[in-house]
Amino acid sequence: MIPKIDPTSTSSWKLLQTHYKNVQAIHMSHLFEEDPNRFQRFSVQQGHILLDYSKNRVTEETMSLLRSLAEECKVAEGIKAMFAGEPINETENRAVLHTALRNRLGAPVYAGETNVMPAVQDVLTQMKQFSNRVISGEHKGFTGRSVETVVNIGIGGSDLGPHMVVEALRHYANRLDVRFVSNVDATHLVEQCKGMDPETTLFIVASKTFTTQETMTNAHSARAWLVEHLGDEDCISKHMVALSTNRTAVEIFGIDPANMFTFWDWVGGRYSLWSAIGLSIMLAVGPAHFEALLEGAFEEDQRVKADGVESMSGILALLSVWYGNFFGVDTHAVLPYDQYLHRFPAFLQQADMESNGKSVDRNGKRTAYETGSIIWGEPGTNGQHAFYQLIHQGTKLIPCDFVAFSQSLNPVGDHHEKLLANCFAQGMALMQGKDEYTVRKELEAAGKEGAQIKALLPYKIFEGNKPSTTLLIDRLTPHSLGRLIAIYEHKILIEGLLLNVYSFDQWGVELGKDLAKPVLENIQGDSGSDALDSSTMGLIQAMLNFNERTS
Repeated sequence: MIPKIDPTSTSSWKLLQTHYKNVQAIHMSHLFEEDPNRFQRFSVQQGHILLDYSKNRVTEETMSLLRSLAEECKVAEGIKAMFAGEPINETENRAVLHTALRNRLGAPVYAGETNVMPAVQDVLTQMKQFSNRVISGEHKGFTGRSVETVVNIGIGGSDLGPHMVVEALRHYANRLDVRFVSNVDATHLVEQCKGMDPETTLFIVASKTFTTQETMTNAHSARAWLVEHLGDEDCISKHMVALSTNRTAVEIFGIDPANMFTFWDWVGGRYSLWSAIGLSIMLAVGPAHFEALLEGAFEEDQRVKADGVESMSGILALLSVWYGNFFGVDTHAVLPYDQYLHRFPAFLQQADMESNGKSVDRNGKRTAYETGSIIWGEPGTNGQHAFYQLIHQGTKLIPCDFVAFSQSLNPVGDHHEKLLANCFAQGMALMQGKDEYTVRKELEAAGKEGAQIKALLPYKIFEGNKPSTTLLIDRLTPHSLGRLIAIYEHKILIEGLLLNVYSFDQWGVELGKDLAKPVLENIQGDSGSDALDSSTMGLIQAMLNFNERTS
């Protein structure tokens, strides 16, 4: 089991509180002036990835105290427990072994008494064989035509991870058109199905229990669409596959059990893209690229096992705790300067917020400190023309992670140089700011005088001292993407260990799902109103009234 230490009870926490009072007013620009080697001291390069955290409001003493906090919270023991297959997801009595899915050494990994690796390898082999048949055209649909379009139907971790990776690796895509449907709003399914030929379409239904409301609603509609156009229910066995553990439900649905790809309860949904849930990825880019993705993640797993909080993941976690609990920061922006990563912030929203968005600690007590951050972001340079104004001159302190690649996969003119120039400049601007003296000189040089300068001056001052971290990677490849994702996965683990919360359950998503059932019954006229409040009943009645007027 993992340690259950309230971080606020440690001596390191108390020392950090005092330290914060001493350093909170220090401007980062002064730290750079005082230390010409600050970049070297506060950056880490491992292989083809560089983490620059020098533009953060930290000193060597800050980092030393944060490392001491991790030691007092026994973070190293928690990391070891996860990799060892201990049931660290205690509220569900489950191991957390998504790392076993990318264990490229094949060495035994145990969940309880069971070595999970033979089963992992069997499913990976099944995925590769099926993907090769589909990609090559050997797998035929009901009318004898090859698959051209693949539609992944899932939600949450069964959508966000695979969707993000397929978009991120679009440069490596093969002939298949891979699409995603998640929302129970029929518009999502209808729009995604436009232009598709049922004779050449393959649906992937991704649901561990095969009971997820949104997924199964979309799956049944997709099934009806196929049967309507192909005229025979037997077509389902050729045009739908399942990612599930519920064989009985899959068979009843009409999917051939040979085309059911299983995974296990020690695979959390938001960590499942490495499992059978990644079948859409493998179909999109082929087995070799999928395995390179696994290899990249495995490389980072090994670094975290060896380095703990000294790893890139550990540094990111320490910084997050520092800002969230000492500076009172609520949000964290992730800003990829690569269009292929446009779904990366959305993926991290679930990965981070569903993991550490907790208010009860591992001792069953309400936390007296801050836990999960609000994660958000958009690709650069789009975000620069939208919300960067608030980051630069607003009243909120928002740490930023910039993610960029040294080389472009699409070298056209000087696009990439301009992209990286903007990325690096934003970090510099956030750190340095622009003081009154500089603004005044610029206005004078522009021919402004007296009253004009006085009127404009306050609007053109930038406080600076806004923290940012930059992850610079040589090139976006399946391998480097695997490493990048794993860095953030382990950052979430380490931060959860520091904050004494269970990062691998998600009870907070259950209540709304449970209450949707009686609400749906009322909408459909199958239940009384006793269980619902007056507001909810009023909304239902208003909806019914609107429908009557327009029918």
